[in-house]
Amino acid sequence: MKTTLVAVLALALAPPVWAQAQAPSASPAPAASPGAWKAGEPPPDMMTYYFVMLVKGPNWTGQSNPDLMKQHLAHLRSMWEAKKLVIAGPLLDDGTTRGLCVYKVSSVEEARALASDDPAVKAGRFAVEVHPWMVQKGILP
Repeated sequence: MKTTLVAVLALALAPPVWAQAQAPSASPAPAASPGAWKAGEPPPDMMTYYFVMLVKGPNWTGQSNPDLMKQHLAHLRSMWEAKKLVIAGPLLDDGTTRGLCVYKVSSVEEARALASDDPAVKAGRFAVEVHPWMVQKGILP
């Protein structure tokens, strides 16, 4: 009985779990000192990727085209195998933007050229919007 009473008192006096200090999370890379980078270039701890949005093109019908889809997916796979595409996939709502891609290339022009070479873009099913996107180094491959 005495042991049970001591255990109940210890639990009653202990701070609740939500009030206990959390273990520190891994901190991001230290910020670069001001002046350590030039305008138009990413800071030393950041890297530029190219965020591509495939939007409904002038020939968008909303109808399935299995042959064109196979060509589209083959194009994306070849970009991934060439290590130029980090990730890609469709959006599941019925908005104007139909898919997203992240390219790891040297310029916005290269990203636009690679995305524009997609058979679905050439067919007018999709149009391309390209945006430079800074990401902390080490977050993406």
